[in-house]
Amino acid sequence: MKSIQHGDRPKVSVKDLVEQAKDLSKRAQAGAPTPATKVSDELLEMMNQAISMEIQVSIQYMWQHVTWSGIKGYAFHAALKDIAIEEMKHAEAIAERLWYLGETPSTEPTPIYVGEGLRDMLQQNDKDERATIELYKRIIRQAMEEQDETTAQLFREILVDEEEHHDSFISVLEAI
Repeated sequence: MKSIQHGDRPKVSVKDLVEQAKDLSKRAQAGAPTPATKVSDELLEMMNQAISMEIQVSIQYMWQHVTWSGIKGYAFHAALKDIAIEEMKHAEAIAERLWYLGETPSTEPTPIYVGEGLRDMLQQNDKDERATIELYKRIIRQAMEEQDETTAQLFREILVDEEEHHDSFISVLEAI
């Protein structure tokens, strides 16, 4: 058996790549899969709203991370970037669930507000996280009413993160 050395790559022909691309294109054109779980349009709308909110805060928090200045914000600077990345992962997870449920995920963020200073940024982030937490509680209740355990579980897991984010923002806000 030949060992693979650092830098070795499996040989893939251009023809193979073209065939793989054609196959992916056909599957994408076929649309979303037929789900084993059927949910209401109301639940799908709330989930798309959740994606829009996650996209919004991921961009908002990343720009706040980039534009944040001053000694008061320095200690929280890196944490804000980490939260932004985590929010994007939430958007991805929700989008994958929506796609499975037969819905095209939103690509539009809700309005982004970067803020004009540390306190202004944190107050907006507090509001955004509170709104997200309330929406996710509604989604969990709706999913349970519709017997969609997977969606409810996904949002329970994300809700834990959102409450931690909210706690981080209000803790820094209280300290400044």
